[in-house]
Amino acid sequence: MPNCDPEDFYQLITNTANESKASCGLIFNTFEDLEGHELATIRQEYYPNIPIFPIGPFHKCSLTTSSSSSSLLAQDQSCISWLNTQAPKSVAYVSFGSLAKIDQAQFLEIAWGLANSGQPFLWVVRPELVQESDWLEVLPNGFLEALNERAHIVKWAPQKEVLAHPAVGVFWTHCGWNSTLESISEGVPMICMPCFSDQMVDARFVSDVWKVGLQLEHGIERGEVERIIRRLMVEEEGEEFKERALKLKEKAKLCLKEGGSSYQSLDGLVKHILSL
Repeated sequence: MPNCDPEDFYQLITNTANESKASCGLIFNTFEDLEGHELATIRQEYYPNIPIFPIGPFHKCSLTTSSSSSSLLAQDQSCISWLNTQAPKSVAYVSFGSLAKIDQAQFLEIAWGLANSGQPFLWVVRPELVQESDWLEVLPNGFLEALNERAHIVKWAPQKEVLAHPAVGVFWTHCGWNSTLESISEGVPMICMPCFSDQMVDARFVSDVWKVGLQLEHGIERGEVERIIRRLMVEEEGEEFKERALKLKEKAKLCLKEGGSSYQSLDGLVKHILSL
């Protein structure tokens, strides 16, 4: 919710929380092994008389395929062909969602930081991402050519397919909840650049609670970008993030199987609806 007045946003959240107390049940796009403590708090302190159904990750339950995607932008499948030519866990995937915007100076710092990291990168630069400019106008002449096919830029990507690709080693994200869950479900560590609303909390959980990513704490600066990519993808420290990310991936997978927490919660939801 960019450019939203803080008071209006606070009122929206307050109204949503209060009105939900009159519901017959609440469905959450999460799972017990990811947010068990938070779900317990919700049950005990906020909605003690309302059943809670954490049945996520939703996208793993959906029958939607890349060919029938609900995406508002056309997905460029060329990125999958390009990923097929890259080494395992070598690519930094960069996408800031459908609403975030950056200025020209930030765009250039990101571009140079990615280039200087030495890692191949897939960058989603959707229309209107760069304020008051086309990204091709901002990049220096010869920038992409100098990278010698180490970079691939598209307007929109089939994100779930990209994150599941074995070549992807890190995801630089705005930390919207859908993107965060998609990355967790594929065991991909994250670089966090939250922009507004719940993204701030999501990023803090990624970096400080689950410890499967790092935040850009000091703004967008090419040296910082290069360092954080190398920490996660090249240096020994990165192996710890990868191991924790893979453990969460396994938990996300198990929760949807028969007997898993989300499986049981979905079964409970169906029974609850039939009882109303």
